[in-house]
Amino acid sequence: MTVTRLHSPLDRLLDEAQRALETTLGNPSAQRPYPAATTPEIALDPAERRHAAGLMRINHVGEVCAQALYSGQAAVARDPATRAHLLHAAQEETDHLAWCARRLRELDSRPSLLNPLWYSGSYAIGVLAGLRGDGWNLGFVVETERQVEAHLDEHLDILPPADLRSRDVLQVMKADEARHADQAEDAGARTLPFPIPGVMQFASQVMKTVAYRL
Repeated sequence: MTVTRLHSPLDRLLDEAQRALETTLGNPSAQRPYPAATTPEIALDPAERRHAAGLMRINHVGEVCAQALYSGQAAVARDPATRAHLLHAAQEETDHLAWCARRLRELDSRPSLLNPLWYSGSYAIGVLAGLRGDGWNLGFVVETERQVEAHLDEHLDILPPADLRSRDVLQVMKADEARHADQAEDAGARTLPFPIPGVMQFASQVMKTVAYRL
C-alpha cells in the first residue's frame, strides 16, 4: 500500500528556504542543452567583456527574480492547474538561470552580490499577486514575461557584435518568455490594471541599473 505523505506548513517553509538558497547561492543545473555550446568564443576587448558581463548579470538577476516570483505565486495559487503552470515555467527559468551563470563564468565575471535581496523582494511580490486570485496571478505572469521579452530585445541590440555566445543564450530565453506569456493568456490571465505595469517597469529599471554593476 502506498502512503501519501502530507506536507506540513513547516515542510513547505523548509522547501521554500531550500529553493531560495539554491537559486541565490547554489549552482543550479539546466535540463536542456546550453544554447551556445557549439558557438565559437570570439575574443572581446576589456570594455566589451565588461559590458557583456554587465548585461548577462542583469539577465541572471532577472532569472533569480523569476524563480522567486513563480515560487511565491505557486505557493498561494488556488487552482492546481495554475500552480502546475507556474512550476513548469519556473523549471524553464531554472535553465535560463544556469545558462546565464555559465555565460558569466565564461566572461570571467560573477552574479549580482544582491541576489538574496532580489529574491526575497520578488517572492513577496509573487505572494501578493497570487493572493488576488488565479486570473490576476496569470495576468502578472503575462506582464512580467512581456517586459522581460522587451528587455531581452534591447540587450540583443546592445550586446557587443562579436559576443555570439551571449546572443545565442538570449535568443532562446526570449522565445521561452514569449511562450510563457502566451500560455498564461490561454489559461485565463486577466489584464493588470493601471498603474501596476508602470510600477513593474520602474522597479525593473532600478534593478537593471544596480545589477549592471553589482
